[in-house]
Amino acid sequence: MDGSVSEESERVLNEDPATHTLVLLGSLKSPDNLVGQGKTAIVRIERTPLPSFSDGLISAVRLLESNDIYAWMLGWLSPSQDRPDVKINVICPATDAHIRKYSKQQIHIVRETPALYERIVKPYIDAFPSSRTQWIDDIVEGRSEAEKILFRSPPEADPFGFLILPDMKWDLTNVTSLYLIALMLLPDIKNLRDLNHSHIPFCAPSGDRWGLEATELRLFVHYQPSYYHFHVHIVNANHLGLMGMTVGQAHMLDDIISLLESDDSARPSIFQRMSLSYSLGEQHGLFTAMKLAQSELYEGGDGP
Repeated sequence: MDGSVSEESERVLNEDPATHTLVLLGSLKSPDNLVGQGKTAIVRIERTPLPSFSDGLISAVRLLESNDIYAWMLGWLSPSQDRPDVKINVICPATDAHIRKYSKQQIHIVRETPALYERIVKPYIDAFPSSRTQWIDDIVEGRSEAEKILFRSPPEADPFGFLILPDMKWDLTNVTSLYLIALMLLPDIKNLRDLNHSHIPFCAPSGDRWGLEATELRLFVHYQPSYYHFHVHIVNANHLGLMGMTVGQAHMLDDIISLLESDDSARPSIFQRMSLSYSLGEQHGLFTAMKLAQSELYEGGDGP
């Protein structure tokens, strides 16, 4: 933190060398009585992508070892106000749900039939208080982050219009790590299971605004999502290694649209009829019930 804001760490929730991230649990302290002062905070520190090479980028180098034509070294980048070393995201005040989500945990793959969705998952989603997605309502209705909106569907696009804004994972600088979110304006569509043939018009624009072609963008949907207001992730196709793009969570938007286009609009949606397998961490609110239900599936107790 800068000179006016500091973070007092309580413990490390997670650290991942693969994604160069560190998640701390603690509290914020500020002489200016910031909102959230002294309350529980989650601080996620992520190494920013390396910039394009230029003279003076590396300030010092130390040789570790060499063998024939190969050498191993350590290097230090030159300090620069225009090139931050890390990106810091703060959640404050952080709830128990936030702490569970960002804690290191074992991952399991579970299978969700339509029956299990109706019995376990849908009641879990319906029980979420509206306060959990109030921040999304504020964005959609223009009360918050209005200056960050990059695109908003014209009124004639209703009822399936959408808006696009930067995700908090993006540093707003490097197009190589471009990460945007398209939020559906219609609040009744909460997740993949709610989609049907009539929602096909919901799609995202090309990446021309950022100097990218449509083929250089990866558009996908999470199931289970982090929050239950339907949204699409828009990421530079060359930005690899993100955990949210793994099999068992990400579904390509083009594949979703293709399934809806081939669906019979006279029947319940294909996403209401099919079983879905996905990953759940042991701290997820659905984990205990869904893990227990897996034994029923293998014993034939809960059919599709």
